[in-house]
Amino acid sequence: MSVAEDRAAPARADLRFAVIGAGMSGILAAIRLEEAGFRNVEIFERESKLGGTWRDNTYPGLSCDVPSHVYRYRFAPNPDWSYRFSPGPEIWEYLNRVAHDYGIARRVRYDTEIARAEWDDGVWKVTPKGGETEIFDIVITATGVLRDPVYPDIPGLEDFEGPMFHSARWDHSHDWRGKRVGLIGTGSTAIQITSAIAKEVGKLSLFQRTPQWVVPVENPEITEREREALRKDPKRMDDLYEFLADRFQNTFARAVVGDKEELDKVARACEEHLATVKDPELRRKLTPDYQVACKRLIMSDTFYREVQRDTVELVTEKIERIEKNGVRTADGRLHELDMLVCATGFEAHKFMRPMEVVGRGGHTLEEEWSEANRAYRSVAVPDFPNFFMMVGPNSPIGNFSLIMISEMQFDFIMQLVDRIASGEAREVEPTREATNRFNKAIQDAMVNTVWVAGCSSWYLDKNGNPAMWPWDFERFEREMQAPDLKDFRLVA
Repeated sequence: MSVAEDRAAPARADLRFAVIGAGMSGILAAIRLEEAGFRNVEIFERESKLGGTWRDNTYPGLSCDVPSHVYRYRFAPNPDWSYRFSPGPEIWEYLNRVAHDYGIARRVRYDTEIARAEWDDGVWKVTPKGGETEIFDIVITATGVLRDPVYPDIPGLEDFEGPMFHSARWDHSHDWRGKRVGLIGTGSTAIQITSAIAKEVGKLSLFQRTPQWVVPVENPEITEREREALRKDPKRMDDLYEFLADRFQNTFARAVVGDKEELDKVARACEEHLATVKDPELRRKLTPDYQVACKRLIMSDTFYREVQRDTVELVTEKIERIEKNGVRTADGRLHELDMLVCATGFEAHKFMRPMEVVGRGGHTLEEEWSEANRAYRSVAVPDFPNFFMMVGPNSPIGNFSLIMISEMQFDFIMQLVDRIASGEAREVEPTREATNRFNKAIQDAMVNTVWVAGCSSWYLDKNGNPAMWPWDFERFEREMQAPDLKDFRLVA
């Protein structure tokens, strides 16, 4: 199987690559490196299976909020998606199948967490936790964004005597059907869970800190007839990919970065959808006080229907503490529960941490990022030669297909790798001047985006600044087409 255009074998096919992470981006990197003729590619994965967030998240109702036929590798179209927005298990199966088809799965070193990577004497010394140090020429991190769960800082959380777990660590040994379930959080995960379990629980207590804007997006089943047509004519899948990508990029994606007309359309859709909640008090509780899309927009045409069931209670009183048999709210009421689920998000700005990365002259990435996570075009950092990131700082994770983003970033990275493989350079890194210039442009452009409208969200870094891509998709495509070598330090 081939994913790359015909190209001459690299002059230095012996280059040693460490790919850190075997989720969506790591699988992509490993496949593309092998297709380019590199054979010394080691893939390190801290867990016992590949798949990243689609491996970790198995909660009821899990699905992607990007259309199925654009959430896939361009080189591996899939005619068999069952819904417009794929269920999580299908995405994991897809990633797993692609990794096996391309011979990557058997080459992953599972249960191997990288503790340290140090640039020393022109090479990267990579040390797994509890393992031996190994030598690599190039390091590519593909550690993802939504991987380390955050539990709520609520007194008594460990005192609860029933099953208690994070949504990203769903414990399937406990059946929620007919039970009194507490669900902390009202982000996209909690809303998907609510839609999936509301009709079968004994009671669902949904603890809401902040209401969310919900846009009504239907998720129809893709019929067998439609799937068969795609199997028979692969070009239809390519056409569908292009159509969906264009729709995605030129509607919502434009809305969040300053297109007022598109944002107004989204706002009207959300407001009209909210109006379908019949009870005025419940509707009031579900009404946000911030601009549409300031937080990650929730896509669901079922949540408002399910939250109005008699078996569901939306609790807006602040949680005071967790007790052995339930949740005590600030009004003194004890919400008795059989099971407690924390749908409270992830540490979205950790990147490859806690891995220690040491660059030229002993300069650490922790020192480099002491004030904020900053990179050149999201993929590289000055003073860290031959070190590249997929889905690094300010990648457009909030408004595009992440697989599409990773493919473009990898193409950009490969053009820099080619400089090393051809013998033109031994070391490649962005200059500090170019990196500062790029990040200054990001800061200046961010004022036009919806993310500075005043709400709190996981899009914001520790300083309260949006860690996002502030421009449209066309700008990202241009940025990723080719490196400007004037912005790089190349050492021959």
